[in-house]
Amino acid sequence: MKDIFIERRENLLKIVVRENDKLVECYIEEENNGPIPGEIYKGVVKNVVPAIKCAFIDIGCEKNCYMYLDSKFNNNKIKKQDEVIVEVLKESIGTKGPKVTNAISLPGRYCVIETLNKDIRFSKSIKNEEFKLHIRENINRPKDIGIMIRTNGEKVGLEELQKEISSLYLQLEKIQREGRYSIKPGLLYSDAGVMDRVLRDRVDVKTSRIIVDNEADFQYVNKIVHNISDVKVEVILHNDSRTLLNAYGIEKEILNLRHNKIQLGSGASIVIDKTEAMYVIDVNSGKNLNSNSMERTVLNTNLEAAEEISRQIKLRNLSGIIVVDFIDMDNKEYQDRVLEVLRAGFKDDKNATYIYPFTELNLVQISRRRRGRNISEFIEEKCEVCDGKGKRIKLSYLVSMIKSEVLKIDREQGIKDIYVEMNSIYKKEILEDKIGFVKSIDALDKRVYVNFKNKMELFKVEPLIFANQIQNLEVYRIYG
Repeated sequence: MKDIFIERRENLLKIVVRENDKLVECYIEEENNGPIPGEIYKGVVKNVVPAIKCAFIDIGCEKNCYMYLDSKFNNNKIKKQDEVIVEVLKESIGTKGPKVTNAISLPGRYCVIETLNKDIRFSKSIKNEEFKLHIRENINRPKDIGIMIRTNGEKVGLEELQKEISSLYLQLEKIQREGRYSIKPGLLYSDAGVMDRVLRDRVDVKTSRIIVDNEADFQYVNKIVHNISDVKVEVILHNDSRTLLNAYGIEKEILNLRHNKIQLGSGASIVIDKTEAMYVIDVNSGKNLNSNSMERTVLNTNLEAAEEISRQIKLRNLSGIIVVDFIDMDNKEYQDRVLEVLRAGFKDDKNATYIYPFTELNLVQISRRRRGRNISEFIEEKCEVCDGKGKRIKLSYLVSMIKSEVLKIDREQGIKDIYVEMNSIYKKEILEDKIGFVKSIDALDKRVYVNFKNKMELFKVEPLIFANQIQNLEVYRIYG
């Protein structure tokens, strides 16, 4: 069965999908971090560069966004100072602003309405021709929009589809009206971001529970789930001093996504590395000697690796060009079996993913559309101790986890002396702002002892109960 966990802390939202107690998807979203995919803005064209067929548009944010111009988008006559309504396709990266389009689409659970296309289209997963014919002949829709029926649309009746189309169209009319009458560039429409996408796309008959740790989110999720006619899901409010993902042992699994080496059950491993242009994944046989036939061993290792590779790409939200170096196989039938496993792993992936055949060098190329940042960008930052050449877990990320442990100790034991061990690479920042650190872990009413150690990946938090403990560790006290 499938469980969905939704944790909200300060400006960070984490959503995890777990099937049969195994992590299958992880989403992290920072609030107030600029335009995100799916948001719709009114913009003003600031510049048009014909040489690269691109318009740069002010949407009221820090950076101008960019939009490609093409006759198929009916936007190649746009000129400077034109007012446009655009939808964000990609977030800002580095100095590059967000990518936008004038082809507005509003997704629901069962269908998507579109302003560029005027046709009725169907998800590739829908094979039932009778269903398609029934919809085409009976659906009632405004003539100025197109409709794409999603996979879930096949599970409900025409009345439910009609209801959602009407609701989405009313929302579109509101957006267009506000776009016409608003004076300045700015946001016209935003759903609940990644939360709405997960509730819309990931909740299905296999979903048994949605667990949230915030009262407002609890009410919102309940409202959404109540209106989904094809599933029955229990929504649970997590009331505990420990953070939701810590309480369920998921946080450490997320942190493991930082590591580039993943051990497989057979003794083999995969290694994921990022270059300037692409991701490279290498498959190593390691100690996998489970078969008498070397050829069979290679096949089994590659099949196991293919399944884990698709899982890791989705978990880490890797995108762009991904090259996989499988263990060499010359057998075409074996190669096809590996490709089948890879494709099966991306079957329900909402990011457009293309898998190309094996090359002569036994490489498989994967291209995956970028939507959001990869998970490590939320967890890691440059390590100044390494002159910016290395990476470390973000101090803010660690602090939120330490705070969870401090709150747990306070609730269960009420101890006022808290001992923390953490990596020495954080020493300078913490000692320069001791009060800020203590406040961030919610320990202003306590005595805090911090011991900085070399080569410590995470941290340790313990209550100091006995007088001799406190006396021995007095040298590490930074507050109280």
